[in-house]
Amino acid sequence: MLFQLRVADRRSTVGRPADPARRERTLAQATDYVLAHGLAGLSLRPLAAALDTSPRMLLYDFGSKQELVAAVLAEARRRGAVRLAEHLPPKTGSVQERLQSIWAWISADERAPFVRLFFEVHADGLVHPETYPDRGEAITDWFDTLGATFRDVSTGPDDTVTPTLVMAVVRGLLFDLTATGDRHRTDRALDRFAELLNR
Repeated sequence: MLFQLRVADRRSTVGRPADPARRERTLAQATDYVLAHGLAGLSLRPLAAALDTSPRMLLYDFGSKQELVAAVLAEARRRGAVRLAEHLPPKTGSVQERLQSIWAWISADERAPFVRLFFEVHADGLVHPETYPDRGEAITDWFDTLGATFRDVSTGPDDTVTPTLVMAVVRGLLFDLTATGDRHRTDRALDRFAELLNR
């Protein structure tokens, strides 16, 4: 807190208002960097060098490293949610087709950086929960999306069990795929679950 107060004092001393456009550009670049390199061992100096800025400017725009990380994780989560919404399968397809479509999209190689960051945050958050106070949102954000997509196999509008089950299976298979690289087995497991869900 004392460090954050000193940063705020320095801002007022400089007498220059923060530039929202620059902050947004920096946030976008920092998010790209974290998706590529992960959070482990993240340091402001190499991050600033990669973004062609300085640690001082990062602190000027975000206040602290913790606030910068929180902003990056929120931006990564926002990107993932937007892209998932854009690629949701039509509800006219069968349950099996919808689940297979979601799995094919979310397990594609292009989504691997988001998946790795998701698991990194949750693994570290189990040991340091105070560092990621909003990490639960990455899970609960799925409820509405999956609940709407599989409403026809839900028990009712207040059913949270079905989206929880779908989310748990997809997340578990994503972890398996990320850890082992065994796509054939995880694809078959997803197909088997889709058959069970469709009964």
